[in-house]
Amino acid sequence: MKERLARLKAIKRLIKNNRIASQDELLTYLQRDGFDVTQATLSRDLKLLKVGKVSDGNASYVYALPSDEERAEGEQILVQDFLRGYVSIDWSGNIVVIKTFGGHADSVSNALDCMNMDEILGTVAGDNCIFACLREGVTGKQFMNALKQRIPDIED
Repeated sequence: MKERLARLKAIKRLIKNNRIASQDELLTYLQRDGFDVTQATLSRDLKLLKVGKVSDGNASYVYALPSDEERAEGEQILVQDFLRGYVSIDWSGNIVVIKTFGGHADSVSNALDCMNMDEILGTVAGDNCIFACLREGVTGKQFMNALKQRIPDIED
């Protein structure tokens, strides 16, 4: 996990300090910095960081990070999606079960996935229920504490 966090930090630094126009170019920078990363992983990292392309004023486009205001707005939308759809949360071992209103499991699961919580390996959504698999050693209580840091209004 530390390599991922270091890689994400490096991507942010590279985008802030360089005019990068393509994933291939960014991949070259990362490899020079010692990161062994695939195109698919880099693509997921860019999505996770919500990196977009903006005009450079010279008929080209370069990668840019979202502003703090854009990031906060996006996080608030995720929180609203989660709160709007979930009914209850319970756990057993490393499995968390989140019950939702009918038809809301997908949007609640997507919100949870987009929060990129280190405590979660992945989620599976049905129609009104989500199963989240926690990382080895993470308890349901630890998961809830981490979720409450992101969504203070949540009730367990």
